[in-house]
Amino acid sequence: MARRKSVNFPGFSHQNPIPNASRIGNLMMSSVISGVDPGTRNLPAELAGQVANIFVHIRACVEAAGGTVDDIIKINFWMKDPATGRAALNDEWSKMFPDAASRPARHTLALGGGSAALVTCDVTAVIG
Repeated sequence: MARRKSVNFPGFSHQNPIPNASRIGNLMMSSVISGVDPGTRNLPAELAGQVANIFVHIRACVEAAGGTVDDIIKINFWMKDPATGRAALNDEWSKMFPDAASRPARHTLALGGGSAALVTCDVTAVIG
């Protein structure tokens, strides 16, 4: 049976004792990823900055697990305002996944009111 391995990458960490992601065999699932500036816990005030950062962290996460963005099968996003925030996601999404015939699944949900973040996500990848 495959053993679980914690996955961490430079520039992002959690305050709780959890890894950035976990991998068993060829399956990687991330913990929640926010749009903090890489290397700090500073959160940009504007949505565009948080979205740009979150895509940097998505790439770093899957690469730290031994994969590439081509291995991502699904990303769940939580946004303060999904109706207006999708445009910001779509721009970075199309840059990371330019081939419309080969994009991961995506689901966007409302983010609870208690979060300072405007967007968060989690990532699932099948590596190899």
